[in-house]
Amino acid sequence: MLAFRYIAFHYLKYFSVILIALVMFLVGFDYMENADSLSSSANLVLIYLVYKAFFAIDMLLPLSLIFAMISTKIFLIRSNALVSFYSLGYSKVDVLKPFVVVSSTIVVIFISLHALPSFSRADEFSNNIRKNAAYLSPTKDLFFTYKDKYIYFSQMLPLQEKAEGIRVFSIKENSLKEVVVAKEATYRDESWHIAEADIITKPDNMSFESKGIKVDHEKGLSILHGFRPKMLDQVYEGKVNFTIKDAIDALFLLKDQNINTSSIKGALYKIFIYPFFVPCLVVIIFFFVPISARFLNVSLFSFGAILATLLIWGILFMLIELSNNKTISSEAGVVAPVIILFFIALRQWRKYRLAA
Repeated sequence: MLAFRYIAFHYLKYFSVILIALVMFLVGFDYMENADSLSSSANLVLIYLVYKAFFAIDMLLPLSLIFAMISTKIFLIRSNALVSFYSLGYSKVDVLKPFVVVSSTIVVIFISLHALPSFSRADEFSNNIRKNAAYLSPTKDLFFTYKDKYIYFSQMLPLQEKAEGIRVFSIKENSLKEVVVAKEATYRDESWHIAEADIITKPDNMSFESKGIKVDHEKGLSILHGFRPKMLDQVYEGKVNFTIKDAIDALFLLKDQNINTSSIKGALYKIFIYPFFVPCLVVIIFFFVPISARFLNVSLFSFGAILATLLIWGILFMLIELSNNKTISSEAGVVAPVIILFFIALRQWRKYRLAA
């Protein structure tokens, strides 16, 4: 237990230092690059930097956990603490456990942070502040299908939960049957409510004897039950940074509409599965670290381990981007690499546990 606390303390210390350093570097570099295009408002600049910090944490936290493990292991080697633990009867698996427990716990906390819009959509919000001086910008010319209806919003305001320039087209037997025209709609009680609308109805029989097009004025219409403004904005604009709740709701809702949900599944895989490459890689790298500095050039090994980590992280990041662009399936781009790393780590764990 004493060894567990000692190793966990130093692991958390190195993790904190490395994460803060990487986040400050990314945010500082971004600010120097985009300072001229930011608003002169100090409040907006501060909010922009906070969102950029959240985005940096989202991207760099997994790397920081692995770099911290390498740094902690090198510290244990150089201080001869690792040899002392082995001399006291601790096995390699015993020394590894603090790294796995701490990294897995931080990964679970990291996943739970994606329930917060300010964290999961931080990159989108910061880009909106840079371009539009507002963290949520209006979505224009939104056209989508829902329950055999085609719906058009000329402009949607997610923050105000309001849409303007509404058109709802009803199709029957591949022919336009009805069009609902309204100036605006507001979202409340899980539906979009239209105060006043004109309903244009086309006759079934288009001939000189037919009654012609009928226009009725209606009040109090309700459409799009369950489609929250932020969900509409993300799903139909092709954005991939979902919160956990939005992604799950969109997945079930769009499945009922027979709409392709591969991008949403990819977002969920990225949230729940991708971060677990960290404990897997921690286990794999751990067993390649020498016991003492006398057996290997520690500096050279550190460089190699960091380079290998960056290479694997880069490959995973590339596969995620390919799955986001639907070049490959999300299962092949996100799930399969993590499963492969898991089985390699499991093999290493069992091998050294049985050897002990």
